[in-house]
Parts: sequence; C-alpha cells; structure tokens
Amino acid sequence: MRKRVVAGALLALIVAVAAVLSTTASAAPAKLKVFGAFATPIEEPWDGVIHAALTRAKNSGQIDYTFTDDIGYSGNMERVLRQVAGKQKPNVIFGDAFGNEEAVRRVAKAFPKIAFVFGSGGGPVSPNVSVFDNWIHEPAYLMGVMAGSLTKTNKLGIVAGYPVPEVNRLANAFISGAHSVNKKAVVKVTFINSWFDPATAKEAALAQIAAKVDAIYAERAGVIEAAKQKNIIAFGNMSDQKGIAPRNVVSSAVWNMNPTVQYVLKQVRAGAYTGLDLKDFSMMAQGGATIAPINRNVIKGGVPAKLVAKVKGLQAKIKSGNLRVDIDEAQPPGSVTVKG
Repeated sequence: MRKRVVAGALLALIVAVAAVLSTTASAAPAKLKVFGAFATPIEEPWDGVIHAALTRAKNSGQIDYTFTDDIGYSGNMERVLRQVAGKQKPNVIFGDAFGNEEAVRRVAKAFPKIAFVFGSGGGPVSPNVSVFDNWIHEPAYLMGVMAGSLTKTNKLGIVAGYPVPEVNRLANAFISGAHSVNKKAVVKVTFINSWFDPATAKEAALAQIAAKVDAIYAERAGVIEAAKQKNIIAFGNMSDQKGIAPRNVVSSAVWNMNPTVQYVLKQVRAGAYTGLDLKDFSMMAQGGATIAPINRNVIKGGVPAKLVAKVKGLQAKIKSGNLRVDIDEAQPPGSVTVKG
C-alpha cells in the first residue's frame, strides 16, 4: 500500500513537471520583433554601428528587424515612436536618444511592456528604459599612441561633432595617448556642431592639414576624405574605416554593439528585462570596443613592427585591467567650433 502511494505521488509529480515544461515551451516567445529609430541617416557611423549589430541578429534568424532613419528632432522622434509602438508593437526598440531624450522617455512611459534601449547621456528608468553609449575611449587612447608615434610635424588633429561629454572623452583619450609617447605633440581639436555634416567636417580637416597637422582622428564622417586628398595618415571612429582610404587609414577605434544587443535579446526572451545602464558591454573587457587591424601599408614608410607590438601590448593591458584609460569628459582646452 505504501509503495503504491509513493508511486502515485511520483507519477503525479512527473505529470506536473511535464505540464509546466509544456506550458513553458508553448509560452516561449517567437522571433522577437525589433525596431530601430535613428535620428540621423544610417550612414552616420554612430547609428550605423547599432544598425549593423541589429542586422547581424536579423540575418542569424534571431529577430525580425525594421528601422527608420533620418528621423531628426523637434517632435519627429516622438511621433514615429508612438506610431510604431502603437501599431507594430515591437518587443524592443533600439535607437539614439541624444537630442530626443524627453521624447523617448515619454513614449517609453506610455508603453511599459516594450523594452526601450537607447543611446543616452542620462540614466536608465525602471521598468523599461535601458541606456548605452559608445565607450570607446580606450581604443581612442591607442589611436593617440599611434598618432603621437607616427607624426613628423608633432601636430595632430581631431575633428569631432559636438563638445559634449561623450565626444570629449574620446578626444581627451586620444590626446592622452599621444602625450604618453610624445610630449612635444600639439593636438588641434575642432568641433563642427553637427552629428552628420561630411562637407563641414572635411573643410575643418583641410584647415588643420593646412596648419601642418599630419595625423588626424576622424571622429566624424568626412575627415578621412580630407586626409586622402592631402595624403596624410588618419584614424577612423566607430567602425573599421580603412576602406575609405586604404593608403591613409592606420586603424580605427571600433565600437561593437553585438554584446549589448545579445544581452538585451536574452533578457527579453527570458522575461527578465529591466531598465539598466549597459555601459560595461561597450568596454574593451566585454568585447564592446576594440581597434581595427593596424594597416602597416600606409604612406610615409608605413607603421613599424615595434609600434604594432607596443599597441597590442597596451591593448592586452587594458583588457586585463592592468592599464586604466582615464575618463575625462571636459571640453579639451583650446578647442574651436566652426559651425553654428
């Protein structure tokens, strides 16, 4: 009798577990619907990096992905987000909130079941607003090390968007890297007051080159074209930009959004998503930042093997935590603005 009771209890337990497993399997979400909302054209490198990571997830069959770019500001972002959230009902919306902070947060509050994941200088908001940024100051430092080592004139340049903390930290890291190997290096910094204006960026770069700059950091699109035209070395930003000028681009400070995207998708699928600051996923230690392969075949004698080895050693130290690149978000002293 006792054996029959135990056996019955065990059978009941097995049935219950099977029922739970069956329910869990049937409740597992189908392919996630993801929408990308971008204020600038997708050709702009910052938004392009996010778009590339989401496209990879789409191509691997993880998500259904659609996007709208060049949305702009002045209420356009809020209109697009409300329309998409209300009609398409995506599981996740990725995008750039800079300049659209209040609009994004208003819409997110109205749609608490959608995960909003936006580049932002602000903080996360429970339950559904996560923030990230391109924490690529570490590779920017390594770009500076190379620029400071390769310059012949001891005059380096940076052409950047706006003098905001997120951009200032890249410029300051580049300067720090240059000065770590070349105390004589003078770094000219020009802000164009735009996120995407290749023509103005190119003009600013040409002005720097006319002032004897012979190595330039292209924080914005348009700068590498000037470097190619004047045959000086350049350093890309956000993605590997060697293809723009194969004889001029030494390397690039690369932002990889894959770790961030994959973490968010995993959390949403598990029903465990909550608003977080996703900063760490954009750092070198997590694979969110790196340098593009060093192009040794640039002009003026190429890049010495000794310098390549030095940079790789510094990169390893950063990844292991043995070298810390300071975060300095103050506007670089002596920087100028050429537009607006």
